[in-house]
Amino acid sequence: MHLDRFTGENAALLLIDHQVGTMGWVKSIPFEEMKRNALMLAQTAAILDMPAVLTSSMEDQAQGPLLSELESILPDAFAARVKRLGIVNAMDDKDFAAAVKGTGRKKLILAGVTNDVCTVYPALTLESEGYDVQVVADAGGSPSKMADDMALRRMEQAGVVLTSTNQVIAELVGDWSTPEGSQIVQQVVMPALLG
Repeated sequence: MHLDRFTGENAALLLIDHQVGTMGWVKSIPFEEMKRNALMLAQTAAILDMPAVLTSSMEDQAQGPLLSELESILPDAFAARVKRLGIVNAMDDKDFAAAVKGTGRKKLILAGVTNDVCTVYPALTLESEGYDVQVVADAGGSPSKMADDMALRRMEQAGVVLTSTNQVIAELVGDWSTPEGSQIVQQVVMPALLG
């Protein structure tokens, strides 16, 4: 069990398949809530200057393009996104695996759509490879509540730490009075709470 805190200096963000079509298949959490949470993670990574790796699957099919907001929040990561051609476990894609390794970080914050297909397998692989993985359960979802529960239970049993968007952002910030902390409060947290 890794107890040292995830910070902007030691962690990286992995966003898997936050695509407009794929997100439309989710029924375990409202679309707008899941979208808001994913974008909050992206904004936090941008403010903390954390490495971020984005991937998509079959953008020209029913899955559709990645959320367009990700391009404005994380332009470099968006441009460098790994476009998978149907590989379910993103870690089985050599380009994605290389991008994750390329962050140089052993602490990974992972969110994906759907949790029961696109999140569970890379999370299990990364955990088995010795990474310290937190899966942000509410920045993804599944086609049913039961499917989501099964995926989360399977990941937790394998040692993956489950977290929520607000929880992991608070952990990353650590101190709201820092310049980055106050920027995250004003630009990320408060708009979400008031939204």
